[in-house]
Amino acid sequence: MAHARISANLPPDIDPTKAPIAFGKRALPKLNEELRSPELLTQQRALMALCDLVHDPENVYQAIGVGFLDNLKTLLLHHDSTVRQKTTEVLYIMALHNVGRQGLIQSGMISALTELLDDPVDICRKNTHQIFEMMAKLHEGAVGILHAGLIPLLVFKLKTELDEIQELILDTLSNCLRVEAAEALATGAITILKEKLKHSSAAIRSKAAWVLLEIGTHPEGKSMVCEEVIPVLVSLLEDTDPEVQASATGALMFATVKPQGRFSALGAEAIPPLLKLVAEETSKARLSAIKTLTMLAELPEGRKTLLDHTDTFQQCLNDPCEAVKRAAKIAISVIKWKPF
Repeated sequence: MAHARISANLPPDIDPTKAPIAFGKRALPKLNEELRSPELLTQQRALMALCDLVHDPENVYQAIGVGFLDNLKTLLLHHDSTVRQKTTEVLYIMALHNVGRQGLIQSGMISALTELLDDPVDICRKNTHQIFEMMAKLHEGAVGILHAGLIPLLVFKLKTELDEIQELILDTLSNCLRVEAAEALATGAITILKEKLKHSSAAIRSKAAWVLLEIGTHPEGKSMVCEEVIPVLVSLLEDTDPEVQASATGALMFATVKPQGRFSALGAEAIPPLLKLVAEETSKARLSAIKTLTMLAELPEGRKTLLDHTDTFQQCLNDPCEAVKRAAKIAISVIKWKPF
């Protein structure tokens, strides 16, 4: 089935010729001057040349030093869509380097980029979300996005954006919600993420489950996941995509830390698919599945069911991964525990 793809190709009537680059140390200051030119074509050419130069982190460092970011902030609101496209492209390439991410965060670029979340041009919005996703990889970037009040807007955009952009939003949310989840929970993120768990795209299902995992690391988030999402997570344990299985199992593992989550998982018949994941030596979800079953074994009903399957955990004792072997050993001891 064909899928829509956001194209970064420029309109056919735009001259793609780059601006001539000045020699040596004068190159970046000259381009910076051209960004302020009243001539549209001069600005476009300067941005195209800059896209090439900022692949080098040394040039990124220099560009920040000569004041490019202030000019680029102004160009984000330019009336010409090509200027906005190339400006966001420059910022995205800069954000690929640590020095660039730090510079964008410190210059207040997060708030400036917010204006482009409703841009009519798909590639401008995609570039913007790519920048947010890269900045959110840093703790200070995630905090900056939270402080800018962007979480409710990003959650809402999951309802309306193209699939390609939804994936970027989910990546950004997973890093931000690791820091703080209260604002997302108040915005109704759980309901929207629950819908995304049933999406036709495996990537979106997997990333949505991962965001729920991050939400589940917070006490208030854990409670809401227990109440609303566990049956859907259990159904994803048998998903055809290994990444979806792994993300769903991880989210379930955090949810079953609470007794409420364990009862809900047992009620959703989570034990059979979890045992299947444990038995598959190549399963990416194996470790999380063992830990989840260990928590379910703390309930009498779970322990009674799992007593008939200790051989599945015994096989894990030969796994090359030390974490899997250690988790299997703990699981066996919990399953075989008897009160004095």
